[in-house]
Amino acid sequence: MSPDLLPPVAPDVTAGLVEALSPRLRKRLDAGIAKLVTRPVTREGDTVRIAVDDDTDLELHAPGGSVTSADAIRCGCLLAPDCLHRAAAASAAPIAEDAEDAQDADTDTGTGTGTGTPDETAAAPSGSAPADGSGTAADGSAPDGTPHDGIAPTGPPSAGTSTVGAPGDSPDDAFGSAPAATDGDTSVTAHGRTRTRTPLDAPDGPSRRQGDAVTAPPRVPETVPPAQLDAARAVFDAAAAVLEAGTDGSGAVVQAALLRAAHTARLAGLPRIAASAVSVVNGTRAARTADPAHRLAALAEALRTVLGMAHRLPFATGADLAELRGTVRMPYTPDGSLRLYGLFSEPVLTTTGYAGAVTWTADAEGRLYTVSDVAPGGPGRATGAADRTVRIGDTALTHRELSRAGLAVSGATVSPTGRLGAGAGVRAVRASGAEWTAEPLDRLWTVPVAEQVARALSGGHDLLFLDVTLGGAVRGSTGDDLLAECDGLAVGLATAHDDPALPYRDNLRLLSAVGGARLRVVARLVPGPLPRALLLAAGHPSSPGTRLDLGLDRLQQADLPAAPAPAATEAPQADEAPLHLLRRRVHQAVSGGRRVLAFPDSGAGDGGRLRNVGLVTAADLLDELRSAAADRSRDAFGRLLPADPGRFARAWLASAVYTDEVERALCAAAWGAPH
Repeated sequence: MSPDLLPPVAPDVTAGLVEALSPRLRKRLDAGIAKLVTRPVTREGDTVRIAVDDDTDLELHAPGGSVTSADAIRCGCLLAPDCLHRAAAASAAPIAEDAEDAQDADTDTGTGTGTGTPDETAAAPSGSAPADGSGTAADGSAPDGTPHDGIAPTGPPSAGTSTVGAPGDSPDDAFGSAPAATDGDTSVTAHGRTRTRTPLDAPDGPSRRQGDAVTAPPRVPETVPPAQLDAARAVFDAAAAVLEAGTDGSGAVVQAALLRAAHTARLAGLPRIAASAVSVVNGTRAARTADPAHRLAALAEALRTVLGMAHRLPFATGADLAELRGTVRMPYTPDGSLRLYGLFSEPVLTTTGYAGAVTWTADAEGRLYTVSDVAPGGPGRATGAADRTVRIGDTALTHRELSRAGLAVSGATVSPTGRLGAGAGVRAVRASGAEWTAEPLDRLWTVPVAEQVARALSGGHDLLFLDVTLGGAVRGSTGDDLLAECDGLAVGLATAHDDPALPYRDNLRLLSAVGGARLRVVARLVPGPLPRALLLAAGHPSSPGTRLDLGLDRLQQADLPAAPAPAATEAPQADEAPLHLLRRRVHQAVSGGRRVLAFPDSGAGDGGRLRNVGLVTAADLLDELRSAAADRSRDAFGRLLPADPGRFARAWLASAVYTDEVERALCAAAWGAPH
């Protein structure tokens, strides 16, 4: 049985069923899941039935498409309802998410065609729309860009920024109580210090007058309610437990604790943090089931995101606090009439069980808009959605057709990430499209490459519009890339998705045989020390004016011009500082947990190598990470006490944030972009 055959189960349902198990059954839960997924499954309408054995069935009722209550999972065994089977089925099933939230994130974070990332299901806070109307990440951050959810720079706090403790601060400091206020004098307690102030609008307080006008009192920054502080701490502790155990040790019980914390965060008004926590569970499950789409770097990013947001929340104010909270639904604002030109379509296939297509369009000013069709499904839906009618207005255009045609929209509504709404008042009709080499689309390729990269790294969309000369295949540490020359740079063009149902890899292999061809392409930036991007769309190598959506259209050998295939070469090596010494330990902790860094020879000598090349901060962070991993005290009888997962999580978070920021700087330098 594939877990995809089961209906999605709400996080609180899974958490509740696991928590209700006795300690003895909890120890057997992972084995029970492994056994249950081998049993046959049948579906009858909204009911999915699993044959636990020849005489016992387990039923999951999902009248709305997902299981939303524990009573909807029923087992016929003698121990029901306190049996292991119900919790095992809930833990094996996909996690129920709001389809539109997932769609917002998957199409806007730049990971829709990838494996999914930490903020996949988080909606952007209202008021975070970019000035150019183009898409940023659905969680309010850049597509793997700024602002990052980690430890903020030290220094005095300012409006819209957050102040966070150093990696070694205690959890109580990071999650202090909210300021307490009383009428009249206000006593504020923060980090153990108490001060008293008199509000300007208090009866006996001072007032400021300029002539006959009374100036408004200064606005007191909004504080975080205690319920949100408690929820953020619960998420931090649960995510720290996942990091402590690593993917190898994070079984269903550890996952359920994080799902419970995510549900608590959503109820407390923290949907962005809740969605990020769910994405960590999805990534952990993908790692434990050896899902081909699993990427260790993506899971590390998911953990960094959720730990960083939970750590920052107690210190956030103003816009930063609103950004961390997020919104349950992405807001849509009226945008009048739009004349759009299709750019390309790409399939969406995520590890969270969503699939579909997103079509990118641009207006006459070069602003980007997307039209999406994402819903629960697998590779079949990802490839088939391109031939479905776009859900906007009365147009009969499919996504594949829209990528080459145009659209005239009236009464348009647009999300902060540039996604077009499909409300009842929106009208849309087919219009003529434009070639990539003609106005207005040509202007996208006239922007200097360094400026495009700088935009992506500073919070804009992460698409790159490049004119390249193709070389041959290049062997790198992550597989074969297509080497291309762009503005004097050697750029590695990589496969956007490895799933064999999508033609990305086959198309890249065929294009690598067309050495010397000059093509116009659309790619997605991959931050790193060498110029690298995921190839999404390209001009046809032998048919000028024809475009290829490389995730949907399949090139044939007969489509290629006759040319000798260039020999594969080794990937160029960057003359870079050995940041990988720290990054490797960050990733090892995610997969193996704290214990893999606690060994005496784990990373021994790496700190000295980092200091020798001037990376003193990286060396200090690595030393603290190893020290936190090995920190085990003993009681009066010499017995080992439990490790402090909070200290280890904060040390890991500091290292992850540092490597991310340095890699962004290296990426900007590699592309010649300002940073």
